[in-house]
Amino acid sequence: MHPLFAFGLSPGAIVVILIVGVLLFGRRLPEVGKMLGKGIVEFKKGLKGLEDDLDVSTPTQRYEPTPLEAPRPPQRVTAQAPKFEDNGGAVQTPPQA
Repeated sequence: MHPLFAFGLSPGAIVVILIVGVLLFGRRLPEVGKMLGKGIVEFKKGLKGLEDDLDVSTPTQRYEPTPLEAPRPPQRVTAQAPKFEDNGGAVQTPPQA
């Protein structure tokens, strides 16, 4: 079955539609065809963009984790803990106001 007949149009109906189109648009028919073609192309681009947005099965960029830094060996602490001087247990308190 031919694609034009999918809408139930007979060859005679198609000829009548073409004649009416030529009578209505006349000299502007090429411009109308060009605008119609551009509209179809834009429509297809829009559908393609939607398909790309919805397509999650194939990501556009792959995630590659950054390599981890190798663990460092433990370091020895050579410094000693600070020593505090003992002031004999006398604790100074601030004066009460």
